[in-house]
Amino acid sequence: MIGFIRSFFQSKLGVILSLAFIGVIALLFASGDVVGSRMGNGVSLGGDHAAKVGKQTITTGALSQAVSNAFDRQREQQPTLSMKEFLANGAVGQVLDDLIDRAAIFEFGRRHGIAASDRLVDSEIVKIPAFRGPTGAFDEKVYRQALAQNGLTDQTVRGDIMQGLVARQVLVPAAFGAVATESLAQRFAALAKERRSGVVTLVPSQDFAPAGDPDQATLTRYFAAHSSAYSRPERRTIRYATFSDAALKSVPAPTETEIAKAYADNRAQYAPSESRTITQVILPTQAAAQAVQAEVARGTALDAAARAKGLLANKLTVTREELSGQTSREVADAVFGAASGKLAGPARSPIGWHLARIDSVTSKPGKSLDQARPELVAKLAAVKRRAALSDMSAKLEEQLDGGANLGEVAKDMGLTVTTLPPVTADGRIFGKSESVPAEVARVVQTAFSMEREGQPQLAEVVPGQTFVIFDVAQITPAAPPPLAEIRNQVVADWKRSEGWAKAKAAADRALASIAKGMPYEQALNALKVPLKGEVFNVTREQLIAQGGRIPAPLALMFSMAKGTTKRLEAPGKAGWFIVTLRDIVPGAVAPNDPRIAGIQNELGRLTAREYAESFRRALRKEVGVEKDTSALKSVASRLTGGN
Repeated sequence: MIGFIRSFFQSKLGVILSLAFIGVIALLFASGDVVGSRMGNGVSLGGDHAAKVGKQTITTGALSQAVSNAFDRQREQQPTLSMKEFLANGAVGQVLDDLIDRAAIFEFGRRHGIAASDRLVDSEIVKIPAFRGPTGAFDEKVYRQALAQNGLTDQTVRGDIMQGLVARQVLVPAAFGAVATESLAQRFAALAKERRSGVVTLVPSQDFAPAGDPDQATLTRYFAAHSSAYSRPERRTIRYATFSDAALKSVPAPTETEIAKAYADNRAQYAPSESRTITQVILPTQAAAQAVQAEVARGTALDAAARAKGLLANKLTVTREELSGQTSREVADAVFGAASGKLAGPARSPIGWHLARIDSVTSKPGKSLDQARPELVAKLAAVKRRAALSDMSAKLEEQLDGGANLGEVAKDMGLTVTTLPPVTADGRIFGKSESVPAEVARVVQTAFSMEREGQPQLAEVVPGQTFVIFDVAQITPAAPPPLAEIRNQVVADWKRSEGWAKAKAAADRALASIAKGMPYEQALNALKVPLKGEVFNVTREQLIAQGGRIPAPLALMFSMAKGTTKRLEAPGKAGWFIVTLRDIVPGAVAPNDPRIAGIQNELGRLTAREYAESFRRALRKEVGVEKDTSALKSVASRLTGGN
């Protein structure tokens, strides 16, 4: 409905504002993603500092760790991303701003008595899915394991959650109840119907590109200046061999003693058993259960009698032991003491009085040791093979730790070593669209973390069943190829670049002529290249209805003043657009237009964002923030090894 408002957030200014607000929202949900973030609270006292927020200090060590964790999360989405590229986008400053905001909000809350108690923090911790055990409830053991796996401490997690809870109490009220007026919404609705007409002409680079090739010196200088554009990603040549239990030369068969012990240990599994399918109703009192029992005796179905009292009968299939564990021994004895088709009960359990109709009885005969032997032998053999495979992998690990190389190990085990073509960090064969085999895909990330070539490692492909031994035979760092290999491409790019610069100069001449009063068409004809302008006469609403990204020249046209002409770079150095806006026809909507209410709601949400952002800036000002800009450079240098 008001996509033109959303399109604002795709502009550079809009992106900046959006990211700033996203930082605020991240604070509100800090307690929902503690294990995933691994940020820690980022604030500690003492030591060299990157910033001071009130009485709190953000150390360069805390900032460095936070940036490293942010890089790790980003690299999960972009495996080929380097730390240098990550920092080039201003990551250190952005992470520091986030830490400052967290500290400022917490400090503001402390000063004004806004806090989160330990019990409230406890209640948030038990809600986090990562800390739940097999039953779905919070599990202290799982919690401790999750912290250890993520390099966190209980104090850090609790600090993060406490800050998130304080942020929620501080920021949510600031944005609550924000409303946009109806008159403002009506004006925005009218903007959607605004009509603009003008002409867009492309001055193409190719019409101004040199006809001949550059000399070697010129081409070399161009290549050196733009070498990063031709850089190839880091590649690694991975060698590997897989093996399963088929590699086991001999595994002893289960002995009679082992078979007998397995039978004894699982005696209940092979003993005769009986299960029953029942329809059950649970009532609050014995009198209520007896009343339903009397109705069933008079011919009313148990389900119908239960529904008449607002209860629901449920059907289940259970053994005596299962029913006894779920209800009580008394209920189990009643159900398994009744004949098929009869009503059992009332019988009492901790949750009420049970009536159960026996729908069917299934008896399962037991198995003697001889009858169970084939099944037991197969299970024991599988266990032995898994154990032998595990022993083999452990011995293999010892060999690798002792300095054995991949070729030696593969030869001893009779395995075939496969060497892949160069692979990139995203698991693709370099220069091709195909991916690495599935058994290698699981170890690509590990292969790219190895510091040296020829260091074999062992990994599980299918736990307990299939393993892979692998190493990196060759590491090719990210770098541009030799100029000779891509000369034709570089020559074409040089021509395009030269044509682009001359096309820009030509477009500037046309703009200067238009500014002096020369008609648009005459100014373009003076460039002496065949140009054809495209006339547009559209509304914002029509542009939005087309879907997708709005063409840049039209987006520019809807931000220009009537009667002006501007220049705009075309994508990929294809040339320059000359855009002229000839007329603007204001839009109009009726006061009762149904779209106004929707626009008013969305503007209200945007207003709430602005309130929260303004409040965030005010918090910083109140608590006092000092940044050490030299510390930012120090952290960036430390993370890139001085590069």
